[in-house]
Amino acid sequence: MGDAGRIVVVGSGHAGFQVAASLRELGYVGPVALVGEEPRLPYERPPLSKSYISGDVADETLAFRAHSYYADNGVELFLGDPALEIDRAAGVVNLASGRGVPYDQLVLATGTRPRQLGVAGADLDGVVALRSAVDAADLRRRLESAASIVVVGGGFIGLEVAAVARRLGREVTVVEALPRLLARAVSGEVSEFYRDSHQAWGTEVQLGSAVEAIVGRDGRATAVLTTDGREIAADLVVVGIGVLPNDDLAKGSGLAVSDGVLVDEELRTSDPRISAIGDCARFPGSWSGRLERLESVQNAADQGRFVAKRLATGAEGPYRQTPWFWSDQGDLKLQIAGVTSGSDQVVLRGDPRSRSFSVFGFREGNLIGAESVNAPMDHLATRLLLGGTTPLSPEQAADPTVDLRELARGATKVAALTAEADS
Repeated sequence: MGDAGRIVVVGSGHAGFQVAASLRELGYVGPVALVGEEPRLPYERPPLSKSYISGDVADETLAFRAHSYYADNGVELFLGDPALEIDRAAGVVNLASGRGVPYDQLVLATGTRPRQLGVAGADLDGVVALRSAVDAADLRRRLESAASIVVVGGGFIGLEVAAVARRLGREVTVVEALPRLLARAVSGEVSEFYRDSHQAWGTEVQLGSAVEAIVGRDGRATAVLTTDGREIAADLVVVGIGVLPNDDLAKGSGLAVSDGVLVDEELRTSDPRISAIGDCARFPGSWSGRLERLESVQNAADQGRFVAKRLATGAEGPYRQTPWFWSDQGDLKLQIAGVTSGSDQVVLRGDPRSRSFSVFGFREGNLIGAESVNAPMDHLATRLLLGGTTPLSPEQAADPTVDLRELARGATKVAALTAEADS
């Protein structure tokens, strides 16, 4: 086992919790502390924009583990006490309460914060963002009485909220400044399919138009003004225009940052005693050859496991996990394997009219990812193919008679044999 001494994790989201849990699962016996800005126990975030705000999931089911888990496993909790400063020379994290938490190894899992809407009226009552359980509880309460809702931003969070609001019978308008929905995340084919689907559910989708101002009466929002001159009635405005990495703590301590905390292939920062993981970290993407910052639960959990293994066992080697994502909207489950934004060729498999299809992305003839709608087998096969050595050609991807599962099983076997030969 590695001997990292006292390990302190700053951030109690998916990434931070995973580090602490994995350290103990791997048999690490040294002291472990978890620092969190929120006062509540670490909890799941994906349900917040979906089943939680709809009322289908209760608040008490969100926590990863009961309080006794942390005591039983020797994880010291500092919750509701944000980290304000890292004294790298002394090896201490200073908290808002004035307490200092000493560390031998520090893991930053500080996540992100919602990007603010910089227009007049953005501070009116009824203008909300969604990031935490507190935000979600507030949004759920407001959805009970809201009649007209404007969602600003056509990304995953905005569209998930819009789908729930329509299911609850509310009037919903999505305002997106870019020419299409999910523009930074998916292909044009999937983007168009989701626009058509939301419109079929009764949501008005307004593309290529930004918010100019939010107007109100008696301190409460009543309408959204757009740059193309429209005034859209709204007693609830949900802002989902992206997030910013929480890298101020790292920057203030002299660590290298650039739209996130910069780390190497082993997720170490410019200080070898400090690692950074999850949404706040910008790391070398093995699939792109560039520094990447991913906002996904899978990436947060996988990086948490990776750093825990390095600290607990002394394991060396680069982080090489294939990224994947998902989004539930209405009766549609979108699953993405890999990162398709760099595709120079896209191939459709299946018929969007059937509401079950995939779009495969290739670069220079090589598979780099796929976007699957209600096609879980395509998604699982793609994940295995991306992690293996068996190639998939554009012609195979487009041919429904080609069994992707069989190809994926071959990729898995080859990868296992390769790993065995290298060991």
